[in-house]
Amino acid sequence: MIQALQPPITFDEFIEWLPETAECRYELHHGVIVEMPKPRGKHSKLSGDLAYNLGTAIRQASLPYFIPKECIVRSLDGTSGYEPDVIVLDEPALTDEPDWESGSIITLGKSIKMIIEVVSSNWRDDYLIKLGEYEALGIQEYWIVDYAALGGRRFIGNPKQPTLTLCQLVEGEYELQQFRAGDRLISPTLPNLTLRVDQVFAAAQ
Repeated sequence: MIQALQPPITFDEFIEWLPETAECRYELHHGVIVEMPKPRGKHSKLSGDLAYNLGTAIRQASLPYFIPKECIVRSLDGTSGYEPDVIVLDEPALTDEPDWESGSIITLGKSIKMIIEVVSSNWRDDYLIKLGEYEALGIQEYWIVDYAALGGRRFIGNPKQPTLTLCQLVEGEYELQQFRAGDRLISPTLPNLTLRVDQVFAAAQ
């Protein structure tokens, strides 16, 4: 017996369905709800340390940015919704976001100064799907933090080694720069950030 395929759901239907509390996170990928494991252990510690370091740099530079605890980013075509590990928002830009106050939803790339994904077993999402979606939204800076070297060799080289890939939007397309142990991170958004890759990965040791 052939089972009928479920029709894709809309972003609004996904937001309405989204449970307030759950053991897992959920994202919408092209109309399909995808269960995402909540960051735990090393993944959670690394994300938290990054948020702390970025927040410190933001305050030191007196920038009108902040890092929310939770946030959902809607794709440009409205068929997907992602919950990044770390996101830096431009507070003045949120006046143009219709659903920020009611649902912590971001729909405009200009509202986002930086977005970070810490790589886990579903690494293709970060290197392929989300890179394309964040680029289309016009998000200026995207970090892919692959502390366990899980990504494909075409993304992090051979032999594999822990790699932080910084994607900077230049004329509508991402230019990628890779940082590894011993390198100092250079962030276009936060030039005052004093952070070495070793420090980032140390949170996951």
